[in-house]
Amino acid sequence: MDQTSKARGELDRLGRSLRAQLIALINDLTIRVHLRRLSLDEPKVADPREPLRYHYATIYQGNRPATVTAAETASRATSSLRAAGWDVTASQEDDDGILWTVTVAHRDGSDIRILTSEDTPLVSFRGQTAVVALRPPQAVQQPEPVRTPETVTPGYVLCYECEGLGWCPRCAGRGWMFAGSQRKSLCNECHARKVCPICRGQGELSASDLSQYQRGHYPGLE
Repeated sequence: MDQTSKARGELDRLGRSLRAQLIALINDLTIRVHLRRLSLDEPKVADPREPLRYHYATIYQGNRPATVTAAETASRATSSLRAAGWDVTASQEDDDGILWTVTVAHRDGSDIRILTSEDTPLVSFRGQTAVVALRPPQAVQQPEPVRTPETVTPGYVLCYECEGLGWCPRCAGRGWMFAGSQRKSLCNECHARKVCPICRGQGELSASDLSQYQRGHYPGLE
């Protein structure tokens, strides 16, 4: 099994574990359960830096029984999660006048948040797995130039911008670049067109068509 398959297998294992725990909590804490709302079918991009990192994440909302208080719901959630090996903490948060009890659980890099309030029967569940890169970082390959001093067409000169590469010299023909923290961003020289903006991918320029400015790049050209 290669590294990519192992990483996807581990991510899927975390997703199944998270789903099983959420189903147990939802069935225990809420009424009129509709598990089709619990979407954990495919991992989502959690971090767009290279290499892309993925996680499973979902949100589910239900109602507690009318005979059960929000405090009792939070207490039951805490007990269930701790019994399953989760590290659990609780806090109070005010959101637009509604005071929520927030139960937060961590295990194996995965997180579960459960929100309850005496002001509403709503119980909100949020879960996400650890973030996993599905493949190792890939080295950026420099493409071969389309023209060299030996293959330049008679009457032409190597493009002064890309020196015969043909591809955009800033992004090496990828159309994107790494910005801060390895985050991808659109190449600001070719604007995702990938080819050199001066020679448009030819790697060379006709000597007779050069402007006066362009001739300044070729001091030996008559």
